[in-house]
Amino acid sequence: MLSRTADHLFWMARYMERAENTARMLDVHYQTSLLPQQNHRAELGWAGVLGISELTHAFHQKHAEVNAANVMHFMVRDAGNPSSIVACLQAARENARAVRGALTTELWETTNQTWLEFKRLLADDSFERDPSALFEWVKFRSHLSRGVTVGTMLQDEALHFIRIGTFLERGDNTARLVDVKFHALARDYFGNWGDDDAPEVDFYHWSAILRSVSGFEIYRKVYRNVIRPDKVAELLILRPDMPRSLAACMDEVVANLDQVANPQSAETRRRAGRLRADLQFARIDEILATGLHAFLTQYLDRINDIGGGISRDFLMPA
Repeated sequence: MLSRTADHLFWMARYMERAENTARMLDVHYQTSLLPQQNHRAELGWAGVLGISELTHAFHQKHAEVNAANVMHFMVRDAGNPSSIVACLQAARENARAVRGALTTELWETTNQTWLEFKRLLADDSFERDPSALFEWVKFRSHLSRGVTVGTMLQDEALHFIRIGTFLERGDNTARLVDVKFHALARDYFGNWGDDDAPEVDFYHWSAILRSVSGFEIYRKVYRNVIRPDKVAELLILRPDMPRSLAACMDEVVANLDQVANPQSAETRRRAGRLRADLQFARIDEILATGLHAFLTQYLDRINDIGGGISRDFLMPA
């Protein structure tokens, strides 16, 4: 496969996944903002959304105040923000158009229709009337895109590069979410999570973190007890059967890298395999003892390094 084609497929998948992840974060924070709470706490929540995406500086260049209206406009409508939903869906569509011949008709039509319909929804003020409905629509279209991809694409290199892009992006987003949210909500509880007299933590906000990754029902099924921060961390980091966990994402990245391996990709595959092994054999108590933030920061550095290696080995040179 030409590196140019692989590059477009890889980034098409990443941008579609990024649009979904952004919609998930915004939906949870919008729902949380409707609860009775102090203004400064609501502001911290919206600031956390910007922090997850490393967009705090870019946001303050355009907006003076961090509030729900400004953050949602910046993260949904602002085409100048490369991580906004509108920018991500447009980039996914443009990458798909560039490799139209490598896609099935169903996948191209799904991606193209998503972009056209999203523009219509923004134009008729659907977002202002019901933000949650728009976020649910974005998630549904992303689910549809993945389903059409797996259900109609030949299982060749094109599919593998799409899957690699999807799971690299998902792993990166989950790590950022866990890092920012745990720092904001649980910094006072580190070291006390295993104690019987640990302070009570706001149930709704911990459940909101789980709902943002479709993990609330999974948590209940796996742990069958009250929501505990250490169990939330274990579920989102180490459980390979949780679709959005770091471990599950690395399993998929390694499996698909193996399918497209070439002579120059040995080092990238080694680093990906080592990261997967570290997640496979890690224990949550050891991670918390040594520092969750340090662990996740290292994970993000390593997964970004793997992404750079994939670009060098397979895709268009930067």
